[in-house]
Amino acid sequence: MQIKEIIEEYYPQQFEAALIEEIEKVAQLKKFHPQDILIDMGQTVTVMPILLDGAIKIMRDDYGEGELLLYFLERGDTCAMTMACCLGDKRSNIRAIGETDGRVLLIPVQKMEDWLAQYPSWRKYVFDSYNNRMDEMLEAIDNLAFNDMSGRLKNYLLNVATINKGNVITKTHLEIANELNTSRVVISRLLKSLEKQDFLILNRNVITIK
Repeated sequence: MQIKEIIEEYYPQQFEAALIEEIEKVAQLKKFHPQDILIDMGQTVTVMPILLDGAIKIMRDDYGEGELLLYFLERGDTCAMTMACCLGDKRSNIRAIGETDGRVLLIPVQKMEDWLAQYPSWRKYVFDSYNNRMDEMLEAIDNLAFNDMSGRLKNYLLNVATINKGNVITKTHLEIANELNTSRVVISRLLKSLEKQDFLILNRNVITIK
């Protein structure tokens, strides 16, 4: 399937025909898999990603103490942090990692600003995406500030289950601990507690939410 056909399928009547033609000329279609690093900390950002399929997790370095999950990207999303770097000509301050298999369209940075002035549909898409990601980051901040680790873990599990479109999560306790910036022992203890509360069922590297 050509890029033009993909855009028309995923964004029916959202973008002007002239913009779709331009995207087809300059965009790169890239496949990714779980744990693939799509954007790394300190990397010069040369493209803006638009997610077509799958899910990507956006991680922030916690001052050398580990990483912290900010939010997930799903179909149709782009990354607010990447956009900020694009517009500000800065290096990346996040790490984007594949959560599932998927595909992403990569738009060259230099086109982003041109299209903001030229195409109302692109301007709306970028601003709406930025607002959505900022809302998710505020939710993540609230989660950190006002929820204990048990509450954070429940929210995390529900978010991952939603991303996977089911109630089964295939992750080790260590993977979860790394994404919530805590220890494996703490996560194992809290998961056992949530199992006793009848919130989930634990099996080896598999968590089923009831």
